[in-house]
Amino acid sequence: MSRPRLVVHAHFYQPFRVDPFTGVVPPDPSAAPFRDWNERITAECYRPNAERGTLAHASWNMGPTLTAYLASSAPEVLAELAASDALGGGAVDGPAIAQPFHHSILPLASVHDRRTEIRWGLRDFESRFGRTARAAWLPETAVDLTTLGLLAEEGVEATILAPWQAEGHVDTRVPYRVDVGDGRHINVLFYDGELSGAVSFEPAVTRDADRFARERVAPRFAGAPSDGTGPVVVIATDGELYGHHQPFRDLFLHRLVAPSDATPDRGYDVVTLADAVATPPGQLHPEVRIRERTSWSCHHGVLRWSGECPDADDGRWKAPLRAALERLAGGIDVVTEAAFRDLPGRPDPWAARDRYVDVVIGAQEAEAFAAACLGPGASGHDRRRLLDLLDAQRWRLAMFASCGWFWQDPSRFETRQVLRAAARAVRLVDGVAGTDLETRLVADLGTLISPGLGIDGARIYRHALAEVGQPPPRG
Repeated sequence: MSRPRLVVHAHFYQPFRVDPFTGVVPPDPSAAPFRDWNERITAECYRPNAERGTLAHASWNMGPTLTAYLASSAPEVLAELAASDALGGGAVDGPAIAQPFHHSILPLASVHDRRTEIRWGLRDFESRFGRTARAAWLPETAVDLTTLGLLAEEGVEATILAPWQAEGHVDTRVPYRVDVGDGRHINVLFYDGELSGAVSFEPAVTRDADRFARERVAPRFAGAPSDGTGPVVVIATDGELYGHHQPFRDLFLHRLVAPSDATPDRGYDVVTLADAVATPPGQLHPEVRIRERTSWSCHHGVLRWSGECPDADDGRWKAPLRAALERLAGGIDVVTEAAFRDLPGRPDPWAARDRYVDVVIGAQEAEAFAAACLGPGASGHDRRRLLDLLDAQRWRLAMFASCGWFWQDPSRFETRQVLRAAARAVRLVDGVAGTDLETRLVADLGTLISPGLGIDGARIYRHALAEVGQPPPRG
């Protein structure tokens, strides 16, 4: 019988703050004494956890929009993170896992958008950490069977979900597998809801890591089923908890997961996600069915990002916002397909979009990408059209970032930011094709009302553009 195992997973992500028109994070006085919140959270959380070596031992993922920020503004921190993954490998894989690119709610997206988000996330992971990811964190752990099937198609073998996302009762100390069809399965670890909630929302619990390990973690293994691999307990939380949301909790995490001569034998091992789901030859995890369209932070499925959810005070604006952006996405896609038919060689726009991630993450120069797509004889005008259309697709995907719907009012920064992404996408397409999709977008946004300010979405859209010095829409 193997020893019990603990997986402590940190999900690192924050709303993307880059101005889509300039590629720069604007200064934010509310983050003082730092220039902006990205810089502040890096100093309080990412840098100390990386430099201390903690993340060689904890399981973790980092959103690709965040790795992009670190690559440009704190490359030494990203290098430390990559070193942590390389040095902290378990028997199967390193401690880092991937994430779909834009933190969108995948069960609410089209299949071809989900596939692109997954492929972009896996490619970003490979570029940043130098290896293929075999596990992935789903944004908000939002899941359905189609999403798991798409992960499995791309070679992902495991993910983490909340216990209430299982159909029926599960023992969270046992890894499971989900049949996703076509002879494929994906492994799932369900995190311990009580321990994860305590770490997230009870600051007193995380003052003493040794006491937490002794009084909270160790008892969870008692009476666990025996399958020859040892029981496993998973704690899953936001990563910014460790040093940003809770100052000094980065020290708690280090003491909890990093071995040292001063750490007593706690009776269990801290392992990676990959090690936790590994099975001896010929052995399979028990099967489980998942509850469709569920998540970890909304007990009403995925309603928080699509309609009037009881978790929000007044969510009447959420469905109209999603409808407006989905209609815009449809218009952009129609224009994109038509424009690609007029390009040399008539390249497949969706295959090109999947590959365009290399330009987004800086792995390939834009001009070289365009030449490879269109051939060396393509004109500069055609190359520019191709790149503008694909950059529009980039921001069209970004406008569905989950944080735009998470809070109670669309006047908040997070919603204004997804509207700026929409503006960048639509203005690129209108500029290439001579269309006027932005006018239709503004009209659609007029159907939603801010509960707090009483203004409509069209006015919020204009304010969002004015904040970054962009001209208002026509009309």
